[in-house]
Amino acid sequence: MAEQAKSPPAAEAPPKVSAKLDFASIAGLAVALLGILGGLILEGGRLKDVAQITAAMIVLGGTTGAVLVTTPAHIAIGAVKRFAGVFRDSSTSVSDLIEQVIRFANKARKNGLVSLEQDAEQVADPFLKKALNLAVDGTDLQEIRKMLELEIEMEEQHVEAEARVFESAGGYAPTIGIIGAVLGLIQVMKNLANIEEVGHGIAVAFVATVYGVGSANLLFLPAAGKIKARVAGEARRKELIIEAVSGIAEGLNPKLLRLKLEAYQKGEPAAKEAKPKGEKAPASEPVKA
Repeated sequence: MAEQAKSPPAAEAPPKVSAKLDFASIAGLAVALLGILGGLILEGGRLKDVAQITAAMIVLGGTTGAVLVTTPAHIAIGAVKRFAGVFRDSSTSVSDLIEQVIRFANKARKNGLVSLEQDAEQVADPFLKKALNLAVDGTDLQEIRKMLELEIEMEEQHVEAEARVFESAGGYAPTIGIIGAVLGLIQVMKNLANIEEVGHGIAVAFVATVYGVGSANLLFLPAAGKIKARVAGEARRKELIIEAVSGIAEGLNPKLLRLKLEAYQKGEPAAKEAKPKGEKAPASEPVKA
């Protein structure tokens, strides 16, 4: 019995992490391509009219080179890794995070702040784990805020630097596309004697411009915007953690703390109200005559 009493508590269930494809990004890109290519076909064009490998090589290669010249290598590599986040959403549910910290608040109110020491070690979220450990160690509340807010600021600056890589690509791509068009026109000028070849060459030359403008406005600039939106959402989540841990350290009533943290739920998709297993939704009462 004594050994059972000393056994460590069960691990705290972490907030649910939504690791799924970002429907908005995928659908937006699909709709844009469908509209552009559909319009081309309706105008009597064909898909092979814009399928030019050389134009793609000029635009993508030139844009990549220009970006590498202006961007430090480690930031460029980080931006490439960050690009996957444009089409994949791995954000943490704010509702689940609030429930987790409220459980911590209830336990700290009953057993003291030190009782959260083992719980803090089992937390999967590094930021929440760090905040709880600082609070349990008795660090001054103002110092906790300064340390955690500094971490948020540094992370935002790092991610925004990666987002600017795509903004730079969005600025270079149209210009590189014009260079590709000029290169194509140079080849056209060599065949002025054959009017059919001239017409075909001009059409091919301007495909590079389409690639440059299209990649900038359909991929690079939207990717930069989505990355910035992601880091803004992550910053709000970390601000919630700071407010939650501060409230726990101050001994704030868990009910009041919940009301305070619910402000961070604004803008999050409405979650279905959790119900005990086996409980059915109440049937609507019949209208009495």
